Amino acid sequence: MAKIPEKTIERLSKYRRAVLSYQAAGKHHIFSHQLASLLHITPVQVRRDLMLIGHTGTLRRGYEIKDLIDNISEIIDTDKGQRVAVIGLGNLGKAFISYLNGKRSKLTIVAAFDINFDKIERNFAGVPCYHIDNLNEIIKTENITIGIIAVPTEQATEVAEKLVFAGIKGILNYSPKSLNVPPSVFLEEYDMITSLEKVAYYSKLQ
Repeated sequence: MAKIPEKTIERLSKYRRAVLSYQAAGKHHIFSHQLASLLHITPVQVRRDLMLIGHTGTLRRGYEIKDLIDNISEIIDTDKGQRVAVIGLGNLGKAFISYLNGKRSKLTIVAAFDINFDKIERNFAGVPCYHIDNLNEIIKTENITIGIIAVPTEQATEVAEKLVFAGIKGILNYSPKSLNVPPSVFLEEYDMITSLEKVAYYSKLQ
């Protein structure tokens, strides 16, 4: 399959979460207009995305939920799953661990890193914390492929460089600092201030 656009991958993730809730409610099929309503998009967009991954439904019953979950999971996940590290064990890093652990069977947080010795060699929600100086060794021995950066702005660049050097394949950056990484590393950046200001702008227009 050809590389899927980033925005489509984002929507596929949301589709899976939505239909998992439908499945938990004992439902077995869902129509494109129902799925679109849950995500506040158009049914046309839903159908285009699912056609892109080769998934079709029927006019009478819509999409079979189990098959849709399996299809999306086959695209997004890997058979063995991926292991994740959180760098920065402040309030944000701890929140990531508490929220994400156990939510996805194919994404497991297995390590955290910090510079505060009060946190080193302690477990947070079952995740061990190591000193940042041990990052390269732990990334390799634990076969970690994804790093979540939750450190102050002034530390973000150095942390990203350490992750790249250790062989990480993907970085989710939650620091306000915009990063530069090699093409071999996928970078996703989330700027909370920009997102909040976007909401503020559109809210004043309502």
